[in-house]
Amino acid sequence: MKWGILATGTIAKKFAQTINALPEETLVAVGSRSAESARAFAEQFGVPRAHDTYEALAADPEVEAIYVATPNTLHYDNCKLCLEQGKQVLCEKPFTIDPEQAKALYAMASEKGLIIMEALWTRMLPAYMELRRRIDAGDIGTLKRITVQYGFVAQGARKDRKFASGLGGGALLDIGVYNLGFLQWVTGQEPVSIATDEVRINDYGTDEYSRLTLAYPGGVTAESIQTIGQELPRTAVVTGTDGVIELPDFQCAERLVVNGEATDLPFEVNGFEYEVREFARCVREHAAPIYTPGDSVALMGQLYAIRRQWGMAFEGEAVR
Repeated sequence: MKWGILATGTIAKKFAQTINALPEETLVAVGSRSAESARAFAEQFGVPRAHDTYEALAADPEVEAIYVATPNTLHYDNCKLCLEQGKQVLCEKPFTIDPEQAKALYAMASEKGLIIMEALWTRMLPAYMELRRRIDAGDIGTLKRITVQYGFVAQGARKDRKFASGLGGGALLDIGVYNLGFLQWVTGQEPVSIATDEVRINDYGTDEYSRLTLAYPGGVTAESIQTIGQELPRTAVVTGTDGVIELPDFQCAERLVVNGEATDLPFEVNGFEYEVREFARCVREHAAPIYTPGDSVALMGQLYAIRRQWGMAFEGEAVR
């Protein structure tokens, strides 16, 4: 497939490295709001065409699929632009900032016969497939309790970007989406309740720390901690009646330990290759992805409901 990348930030660069490592995929164009940034990105990654507007990239006739890598609050408009130009779309997480935006994009793609997928790349990892298989096989008995945590420290300009209200910042949408996405994958259910045990809102008006307790049908409970401002190991522990599965790094998951026995499933490139292949399969077969639109909309609903609990709205956001 011939790819274009919309935006030129850190995550866009990682995606470009992935595409360039996959012989079946081709990176043909990049778009930025800055001609200088687009040219520099194109030179770094060997991209034939550099566009100085997102509109020009979306209209490029050589581009078949576009990876959207802009800040969170721009995802809806950027994805809509690409769909209007008939492009297949892979959009960086979080897909949108509320479930209504997500529903609208999936409906638009369906009407146009296009594929749009949220790039929650962890959901396509081999380790996650093995985790699902081991749970379904009953290796730890009946699921009872899950804990997951993720935290890092951001400084300077990176901190400003991560927390900026106008960009949809805060720990919940930046990394909590991985935590809650993991819980969704493990349980195969939506929570019946989500309680905030603790939350800290910073001077930017966004969240820097939260600890959540989730309850699921059948009595399964979970705890999720997400923070930007404290280093936390990215661990997850899934406990059942007859055993435990541990992921020493659930976000970059290349190992799981089932009842003390480790299984290693290393990445071929950097982990993004699995979402690229899944997306390509969906386009080729016009099939629903492993991480379905229904899952994506439901996850957006969880994130939105939690922010409403906190009374937190992004700068310029229309509260629904």
